[in-house]
Amino acid sequence: MTGMSEATETGHATESDQASDPLEQDLVGLGRRAVVITSSTRAAAGVYPDRSGPVIVDRVQSWGFSVGAPIVVADGDEFGLALRDVLASEPDLVITTGGTGLTPTDVTPEQTLPLLDRLVPGIAEGMRAAGVAKGVRTAMLSRGLVGISGPSLVVNLPGSRGGVNDGLDVLEPIMGHVLQQLAGGDH
Repeated sequence: MTGMSEATETGHATESDQASDPLEQDLVGLGRRAVVITSSTRAAAGVYPDRSGPVIVDRVQSWGFSVGAPIVVADGDEFGLALRDVLASEPDLVITTGGTGLTPTDVTPEQTLPLLDRLVPGIAEGMRAAGVAKGVRTAMLSRGLVGISGPSLVVNLPGSRGGVNDGLDVLEPIMGHVLQQLAGGDH
């Protein structure tokens, strides 16, 4: 029959029909694991609470991922060791927050880069551009990286809740496609 989908003809949903289901799109992380790491010397020392890590946890849970509480560590080598340990467990998604600015202790990108197999610069550029488009000129100062380490997508977000939300807004609509490609799916 012309104009009828295979699902209509056979009575069974096809993969493309399932992918267009809004609930399925929202739960791209279902059956997958994410880890959140907060890089903040002051939050790790208890000077103030981690404000951005919980925002990420809530958001990736809403995408269907299994995720625990944020791992809060000091900037620098402590962050690098924590990221290395997390990547050894091969989660599907690792999102970090903090340490992407210009201060001398903001070394999250330097700690992340040696652990990445490949960079995905378009996502990082898109996140910065989205912030600038919202009128946050300082978004262009974020040096956060996005890349792949083994089977894991690694995303460095700024430490501010606004920067985190802006970055997650960019990541959310492409997350399903990213996960498909990481699993070997076609373009």
